[in-house]
Amino acid sequence: MHPVLRVLLGGIGVLVALVLMAVLVLGFVVTLAYPKLPDLDTLTDYRPKIPLRVFSADGVLIGEFGEERRNLVHIKDIPDIMKKAVLAIEDDRFYEHGGVDYQGIVRASFANLSGGGGGASTITQQVARNFFLTSNEPTFLQKASRKFLYEIPLAWKIERNLTKDQILEVYMNQIYLGQRAYGFSSAAQIYFGKQLKELTIAESAMLAGLPKAPSAYNPVVNPKRAHARQQYILLRMRQLGYITDQQYTQAKDEELKVKTDSTAFGVHAEYVSEMARQLVYAQFKDDTYTRGLNVFTTITKADQDAAYLALRRGIIDYERRHGYRGPEGYMEIPTASKEEADDAIESELADHPDSDDLIAAVVLEATTKEITAVLATGDEIKISGSGLGFAGNLLSEKAPPQKKIKRGAIIRVFQDGKNWIVTQMPEVESAFISLDPNDGSIRSLVGGFDFNRNKFNHVIQAWRQPGSSFKPFIYSSSLEKGLSPATIINDAPLTFTQTGGQVWQPKNYGGKFEGPISMRRALQKSINLVSIRILERVGVKYAQEYITRFGFDADKNPPYLTLALGAGAVTPLQMVGAYSVFANGGYKINPYLISKITDNNGNTLSEAQPARSGDEANRVIDARNAFVMDSMLRDVVRHGTAVKALSLKRTDLAGKTGTTNDSMDAWFAGYQPNLVGIAWMGYDQPKSLGDRETGGGLALPIWISYMQKALKDVPMVDRTVPSGLIESGGEYYYAEYPPSASVRDLGLGEHGAAASPEEEKAKNQMKNELF
Repeated sequence: MHPVLRVLLGGIGVLVALVLMAVLVLGFVVTLAYPKLPDLDTLTDYRPKIPLRVFSADGVLIGEFGEERRNLVHIKDIPDIMKKAVLAIEDDRFYEHGGVDYQGIVRASFANLSGGGGGASTITQQVARNFFLTSNEPTFLQKASRKFLYEIPLAWKIERNLTKDQILEVYMNQIYLGQRAYGFSSAAQIYFGKQLKELTIAESAMLAGLPKAPSAYNPVVNPKRAHARQQYILLRMRQLGYITDQQYTQAKDEELKVKTDSTAFGVHAEYVSEMARQLVYAQFKDDTYTRGLNVFTTITKADQDAAYLALRRGIIDYERRHGYRGPEGYMEIPTASKEEADDAIESELADHPDSDDLIAAVVLEATTKEITAVLATGDEIKISGSGLGFAGNLLSEKAPPQKKIKRGAIIRVFQDGKNWIVTQMPEVESAFISLDPNDGSIRSLVGGFDFNRNKFNHVIQAWRQPGSSFKPFIYSSSLEKGLSPATIINDAPLTFTQTGGQVWQPKNYGGKFEGPISMRRALQKSINLVSIRILERVGVKYAQEYITRFGFDADKNPPYLTLALGAGAVTPLQMVGAYSVFANGGYKINPYLISKITDNNGNTLSEAQPARSGDEANRVIDARNAFVMDSMLRDVVRHGTAVKALSLKRTDLAGKTGTTNDSMDAWFAGYQPNLVGIAWMGYDQPKSLGDRETGGGLALPIWISYMQKALKDVPMVDRTVPSGLIESGGEYYYAEYPPSASVRDLGLGEHGAAASPEEEKAKNQMKNELF
């Protein structure tokens, strides 16, 4: 026999003898250690920490909260190909061994002797280690001792108490897979934005490569190493007969689309999910993040997408009108080597995260005709032609040095088709909310331009002056005091001497006066002086109390004449509830976000019981009042400051624009009978939006953009005239305040006839206040 062969066979014999001896020793050790092993309650009654999940009304995941991002899935619901991918790389003899794979031990021992490395821990052993043992043993002897004294005996005990499927189910739900993902179901969502059942063979193999070293084989952090391991797993799957040659060829060439932003969901609803988290935490406290609660909100994906895009487009349009402010910053780009430059740029751009489609870039070269820039991905882009238009003035030699676009400048760009365009991150903020006025269910909510940049939720936290969008509530109060839309009021200058001798002379927008004008027409044109005269007639104390019917806070809206101009404070959330009263015929509903909460097994823990329109217990204004106000607000759209909304080609739209003094706040509050929407724009630190900026120019386009999608294919709604109203001359009057008994004009009765004695008396009584 050849000497080399003799040595080799001798070595094998020694190795086999050592393995057999180890097994005998192990058997003796286990006999002593087995009674001292821990109970398996955590496995037999497996209750992992499952995070809070927030869903849209149509079942789209919009948020997740908890240290461990996990989604418990039963073995029957795990696709066969996912199980095979895991078994191929972790334990292909799982269903054959009894917890310890002796063939695997021998195979691993040979691999280690030959310098190839490798391990022999089965899936059962990994479960034992993950649940009951630590990984802090620093030395080989300590690790070996742990394995033989605890891990292997525990594996045998687990095998005696759980079925193979139960063990595999626990493993596939418990294992850590990077990006805070625990279990393969959660990893499928985080890395690929898919459910387990939607994964391809290639994607399954990629995830199966994570348990060994989640950081080393993470496709987000180390895509090359992750790809190499995935390819090896696919090869193993083919060798084991888990997939065919054709499936192998297709899978190994498949281009995977890994989600680089592990916090992104299928819809931008960050403000919604954070609101839901706060509401749930108030009820469930610390159990919120571990109990596996599922929160179903009232928003829909289609509505939320429409609102998000409308708001961002509105802000970007405003920014483009007001000019380019210059780069976000500057950096020195190293010149020693390209690798050093790339590292510096990557580090710098990490401090300028993308905002959806607004992407940060570092300028490599800039001329008046072209910018060459590099993105965080390392891709170089060229910007020229119309893409430079917004920032063209800061490319010239005459541009101020502190604002000039030059090498090292950090700029924002977005892609329109194949063309790149220079843009900028906005300073202005905005908010939008819509709901169903029949029960208060919120359909969409966007609290600002970018939640990751500014978590302040302007829908619920921003107390702002509503401006002229508040006037309808003053007009509504006047209907209860005998006025009508036909009442003629003089739009003429007013002067008030205030406490301390200060003089207040309110003005109309544009500084003009209309003279005698009907209330209906005055609301269409949003005339300030008329609103003040109406409030004088109604009485400020009465008006302050009256507006609380709509959900406004009396203490936030003091009883002064400036209340007529919306000088108090409201939130967009209050406004959407208030306008719902006009939309639904006079009922107060309460905006709500969460429809129900279930546990991880689908059992309902709580469910909303909203107040609804139609229930007379919820009525806060007369049905006639709501109808008349609706008719006036529809005319604001047909003939007034919101005429742009006619672009939607609907006859059932109503609303009111709002612009505060110095254009610090811009609003549009509008509705269709089954959908109310509120849009607001302004700066967090209030300052003018611009001399010519108004609610009709800033907020209304956002509202229109949203409604264009939200009302698509929704039939138009006509309103029925409620009893107790009189129609005369194309105008509506309360039956108890007919035309003959109400102040209609300055000296003429109906149809130009002389005023009756009753009209003249009523008119004289109110003359000083009203005219």
